[in-house]
Amino acid sequence: MTNIRRFTCITTALVLACVSSSFAVEQSAPVPADDTGKNVRDRSDHAVTADQQSNSRGDVKITREIRRKIVHDKTLSTSAHNVKIVTIDGVVTLRGPVASTEEKAVIGEAAKKVAGVGKVDNQLEIAKP
Repeated sequence: MTNIRRFTCITTALVLACVSSSFAVEQSAPVPADDTGKNVRDRSDHAVTADQQSNSRGDVKITREIRRKIVHDKTLSTSAHNVKIVTIDGVVTLRGPVASTEEKAVIGEAAKKVAGVGKVDNQLEIAKP
């Protein structure tokens, strides 16, 4: 093997070793999850979560109609299309992040049109930019 080839192989090996070790250091640094506080909040007995969705025909129908209205509105963000809609005994709870106060209002109004004005608990949150 010529000296130039040997030098190139050694240099390449050193560069790869440096990149690998710096990647390992970056990956091992603890990074808190963004939703940690929300997960703690959802442990409360009073927090409505998606697994509490009622399976009654009426509640499922309400949830389905609201979801359709939201998904068909192409002016809404992906986050808005994916909000949680939980219906229990005809009362709708909306949760999750949306891009703006306008999106929060649009989704809230869609839910009110389906479930009724006094039957919507709009807990949507404006996501930080």
